[in-house]
Amino acid sequence: MTVLQEITNYKIQKRLKKRRKLRRAGLNALAVAVFVFAVFPVYWMVTTAFKSNEQIFTTQFIPFPTDPTLEHVERVFGEGVAGHSVWRYLLNSAVVALGTVLIGAVFSLLSATAVARFRFRGRTSFLILLLVVQMVPGEALLIPLFMMVRRAGLYDQLLGLIVVNVAMTLPFAIWMLRTFVAAVPRELEEAAWIDGASRFTTFWRVLFPLVAPGLVATSIFSFITAWNEFVFALTLMSDQSGFTMPVALRYFVSQRSVDWGAIMAASTLMTIPVIVFFLLVQRRMVSGLVAGAVKG
Repeated sequence: MTVLQEITNYKIQKRLKKRRKLRRAGLNALAVAVFVFAVFPVYWMVTTAFKSNEQIFTTQFIPFPTDPTLEHVERVFGEGVAGHSVWRYLLNSAVVALGTVLIGAVFSLLSATAVARFRFRGRTSFLILLLVVQMVPGEALLIPLFMMVRRAGLYDQLLGLIVVNVAMTLPFAIWMLRTFVAAVPRELEEAAWIDGASRFTTFWRVLFPLVAPGLVATSIFSFITAWNEFVFALTLMSDQSGFTMPVALRYFVSQRSVDWGAIMAASTLMTIPVIVFFLLVQRRMVSGLVAGAVKG
């Protein structure tokens, strides 16, 4: 190799390294921008909860409360919402969210296993129907679901709200879990059958532990969806003692004013269980998403 070729190769490598650095810097800048865009509403919510009313309604930009106050937090905990303790609404939200997760996990896992492992007539149509259901806005199904819940005698009951949330989250959960079940080699189940294990034993001791990370990932989706749901909780519940936390927040909005401090304080309190739940299952969720991407 001549000296000229070595110089040329060196220039090419230097140019490629420069392009890689610029590309990496651009991706890092984009990641930072996305992070700031996603975190800024949460930051503003938390800081506003500890600002005074003068700082909340001022036209100046105040990034942090200069004189932090617990006035709004004390009012939410002391006075409650609509004549009931805020813990009542948090308990209702927890019951609905956990009920949706538990019932949805059972039905979605069994349905995903049937779709991934068995071949039956209408299987493809069933999968397409799941996608079509996801495309329909929930508001379009509000009136039919309201009539069905009322005829079933579940109106103004948390169980009726749980059933509706399960119905709304089940299609996505089945479609997602189907990928995790399909990624498990069928040979593992066949080996268990050869060793004398029944279908239930094979499902519980072989398939379930391998699909558990994916089940955690879908459970997080169901939990957050049910925890933040507002329209169905407002429509299917008339008794104020049965309202969930998102519905209770609307009582801070009157015809003439909005109590932003109380709304931000209650919203901050509402986000804590979700953050704790996410931190507890974060590792499981990441491993589950990666495992589900192995095979489609």
